[in-house]
Amino acid sequence: MPTQKSRSRLIVRAARLSDIPAINRVVQRAYPRLDDYAFDELRGQINNFPQGQLVAVYEDDVVGYCATICLPEAQVMRSHTWDEITGNGYGSTHDIDGDYLYGYEVCVDPDARGLRIGRRLYREREALCVKLGLKGIVFSGRLPGLKRRFKQFGSAEAYIEAVSDKRIRDSVLSFQLSQGYELLGVMPNYLPDDTASMGYAAHLIWRNPEYKYREDVVGDSHVHLQRRNSVRIATVQYMQRAVDSFDEFAQIVTYFVRETADAKSDFVVFPELFTVQLLSIKNEELRHRAAIWRLTDFLDQYRELMADLAVRFNINIIAGSHPTQVGEDLQNIGYVYLRDGSEHMQPKIHPTPGERHYWNIVGGDTLDAIETDCGPIGVLVCYDSEFPELSRHLADQGINILFVPFSTEDRAGYLRVRYSAQARAVENQIYVATSGNTGNLPRIHAMDMHYAQSSILTPCDFAFARDGIAADTTPNAEMVAIADVRLDILQEARTSGSVQNMLDRRHDLYRVQWKPRRRVHAKRNASAAEANRDSARSTFES
Repeated sequence: MPTQKSRSRLIVRAARLSDIPAINRVVQRAYPRLDDYAFDELRGQINNFPQGQLVAVYEDDVVGYCATICLPEAQVMRSHTWDEITGNGYGSTHDIDGDYLYGYEVCVDPDARGLRIGRRLYREREALCVKLGLKGIVFSGRLPGLKRRFKQFGSAEAYIEAVSDKRIRDSVLSFQLSQGYELLGVMPNYLPDDTASMGYAAHLIWRNPEYKYREDVVGDSHVHLQRRNSVRIATVQYMQRAVDSFDEFAQIVTYFVRETADAKSDFVVFPELFTVQLLSIKNEELRHRAAIWRLTDFLDQYRELMADLAVRFNINIIAGSHPTQVGEDLQNIGYVYLRDGSEHMQPKIHPTPGERHYWNIVGGDTLDAIETDCGPIGVLVCYDSEFPELSRHLADQGINILFVPFSTEDRAGYLRVRYSAQARAVENQIYVATSGNTGNLPRIHAMDMHYAQSSILTPCDFAFARDGIAADTTPNAEMVAIADVRLDILQEARTSGSVQNMLDRRHDLYRVQWKPRRRVHAKRNASAAEANRDSARSTFES
């Protein structure tokens, strides 16, 4: 009788987006006196370098987490802070052409003590370094015993020397030195919030014994870091005209989805509030607030239609936006339907003055990257594209493509969106696809006229389309524009282009911070990490 293979009880694997809540719980348990990560930060870490984020899983529970990025030698060797080198915790500084693996988080659930989780994560991280053909691993580690012994030694340097000479023991540094890491020096002001370490860190290195020059490494490492290279995007410039029924509206939408799917598009994007066409069914002359609330009556049919089309035609649909009641408020929410039929919602953060005045629209307060089979994407509804902080927040979370459904009534309004979208593509080195309404609905107040020229925009560099436009439409004509965009070229531009906006940001001077960002546990008991060598925050990671 064949023997049954038993399932592994403890594994270390690459982190997944679905692990984020569990990772967050581990961080909270390991560091009750420090801030935990916001979900968008963890999402950025995983999206920016999927292979570099590791979790230890014991009997189906995440019990440990390790975060890394690749960085150039000069960057990891010079003085730096945790915020600066990690892109404020998002891992957005990751450089696929980096020389070293930089560790900025290792934490272990204190209940998993005795399982050598810390050692396992260290070994797996070293294996990753070897696999990528990098020179080694660099990080800055905590000194949790420094404050308690500072009067005895008088300086961080003297304290580290005593630990190195094994005259005293530090729960974190002693463990790291025992794992074969070498001291490079002291890093002041690395993480000021770590009062036990007085903001100091020990700068450490592990040298890859199998390192060869990159060109000698078989199957150069960074090829496997990419998701699919080519993505086909279709943008629909949608004509507003009267319809007699929801079924007629559905037929028009189905036509565009079917045609773009037949063209093997991965994404199709529709305009903001293109569903306003449904108000023409009864052809009533409704005033502003009555009209927008009437439109909410079609929400369930609209959602069911879009989810069905995404599955039936195997295409990801950025389904424009639709007014949606949230509690007592009315929000303008963008809807996304993926090939598996799953639904994602992105509220418009900034309603325009007209939306607030005429429709009493209220802005949302969440902005998350959406994971798709073509990598992470973001959605900004119309006016939101004119606020660069929002796209930067999405870029920190690792998006490569931004979709901007819009609706503007004149050329000036359209140009605000168009120029903003192009700027977002340049400053974040991402692709941006816009989709707008055209045509007229004379009896629908505040949505009676439209002006649009929809487009698929690129960064401006030699590797991209001339003028930074991959494809666009004829102004005010109903049509579809389709373009292929390459994610590998995007990554190359970020690391070796004429300009490198993402890598050259001054994280030491400014940041985009979403509020509320983290919970603070300032007065809880001492960190469990200090009581357990395995759960020591080995790479000082905030």
